[in-house]
Amino acid sequence: MEDLRREYEWGELSEADVLSDPLEQFRNWFDDALDAEEPLPDAMTLATVDAEGAPNGRIVVLRGVSELGFAFYTSYESAKGRELSACADAALVFHWKTCERQVRLRGKVERLSREAGETYFAGRPRDSQIAATASPQSSIVSDRAELEARFEEIAQRHDDDKPMAAPETWGGYRLKPDTIEFWQGRVGRLHDRLRYVRTDGDNWRLERLAP
Repeated sequence: MEDLRREYEWGELSEADVLSDPLEQFRNWFDDALDAEEPLPDAMTLATVDAEGAPNGRIVVLRGVSELGFAFYTSYESAKGRELSACADAALVFHWKTCERQVRLRGKVERLSREAGETYFAGRPRDSQIAATASPQSSIVSDRAELEARFEEIAQRHDDDKPMAAPETWGGYRLKPDTIEFWQGRVGRLHDRLRYVRTDGDNWRLERLAP
């Protein structure tokens, strides 16, 4: 296999440069990713475990950051929804290649309110609303035609301008991080890693990790 390694050259990360609040630090880095025209800066890997402790991972989309945590939306009956019901411990990873940065988070996930899910669902494009309603996410289907038939049937039932209601099996989740690690690529691969650890409430301890 071809060696795809390249040298890192974006910058450095020091304790003196970061903010005391890791959520504000994340927002700054997210803005940097936007300014650098990072492809899909809101894409994040969500890692979960099932009832037997077997790991799983997939890309989801960040849909909000606050002091309460990092929000995303999906089907409660999807594989990730079932796994989060079995074990609320999860992890998120952002990778911003252009900026040569990663952010890793670990914590517990909780469901958002039904009201929050309905509000977000109402703002989605119509086809996305129909797809979320038509798809029995993570279930086995006979073929693509089955999904397309379900989509078309629901589309015909909702061919007016009336709002579509979010499925009862669909809604939001939020991960409240206990640790947030910021990784910055460095020349020679002696990278910078700074980790915030929640001590109590909204207080955090900052520590440096070896790369």
